[in-house]
Amino acid sequence: MFFSIIIPAFNERDNIPLVVERLEKLLPGDNWEIVFVDDDSKDGSLEVLMGLARSNPRVRFIRRIGRRGLASACLEGMASSCADVFAVMDCDLQHDETILPTMLKAFEEDPKLELAVGSRYTGQGGGTGDWSKSRVFVSRFATCLGSVVRKTPLTDPMSGFFVIRREIFEETVRNMTGKGFKILLDIVLSAGRPLRVQEFAYEFRTRQHGESKLDIVVAFEYLYLLADKIFGRFVPIGFVLYVLAGLSGLLLHLAVLAILHRAGGLDFVPSQIAATVAAMISNFLVNNSVTFRQQRLKGGLLVPGLVAYMLICGLGAIVNVESADFLHQGGIPWWFAGAAGAMVGAVWNYAVSTQIVWTWLPGVLKTRGR
Repeated sequence: MFFSIIIPAFNERDNIPLVVERLEKLLPGDNWEIVFVDDDSKDGSLEVLMGLARSNPRVRFIRRIGRRGLASACLEGMASSCADVFAVMDCDLQHDETILPTMLKAFEEDPKLELAVGSRYTGQGGGTGDWSKSRVFVSRFATCLGSVVRKTPLTDPMSGFFVIRREIFEETVRNMTGKGFKILLDIVLSAGRPLRVQEFAYEFRTRQHGESKLDIVVAFEYLYLLADKIFGRFVPIGFVLYVLAGLSGLLLHLAVLAILHRAGGLDFVPSQIAATVAAMISNFLVNNSVTFRQQRLKGGLLVPGLVAYMLICGLGAIVNVESADFLHQGGIPWWFAGAAGAMVGAVWNYAVSTQIVWTWLPGVLKTRGR
């Protein structure tokens, strides 16, 4: 049985050699490899990976430019390998690699085993280390929330430490979202059936080098994953997030209008213009941080992106009005015509801004900046 250890990495220069060293001491034989998937790190990780790949035949790496995300990195690592079994673990040394041989051996002993999971919440020896009570609560809550839609029983579906047969990867990969950090949950939700699983207890360690990649948006990505598995067959979840961002902008619009016009005594038209601009800016920033997080604009790309977004939304308003007027002139009730026009405008804004603001524009500006 040949197996690959897939390790997503981003700014993990100091941890990469330690991971290789520990795994080589732990795993005998020559029937395995390590595949690092680096998301264009800026801390010197590339030089470290090149040195290791040149001197160690076990080590190879994929360098991704313009793409980022743990789940998609794991999928690309698996897709690049000819292994029978894939092990996935983090590069930050928080996963206890000493249980990996036992997890791999389970696949040799049980030909029907499909998934082995390192769990912080099962058996003796499992634990979350020095996590705060609030973080443990959030993790437990997310586990319970995910149980609503998953068919595979797991004590720790949020784990990023697991081993999977190639057949299960091939079965699920085309149904996966490939977004966010929760690759294991994505797999079990995409399987559409209970998987044959064995769990192995381990104690979660404290990060030694580098900085954590977790932030508040990771929670949104988790909810995005669950929503996609529940509603994604009916409507793109990206569009749902876009509409929700628009609703938050509407609330801001009304608040600014009330402050300027009702409280401040400013004429309605300039108040409406100011409120519209504020709402557009808010919608852009929320969409950039949440809806299009994987392609989010930073630094010098923010202002051009905002200008392009506002122009697109301006055209969307014209599409909205023209569509509504066409329906109303055709005898459609005003409320239905208005709602339909708003929906057409929202679809226009989402489709065009996705292709221009967060796809085409960054590539053009980066090319010109060379």
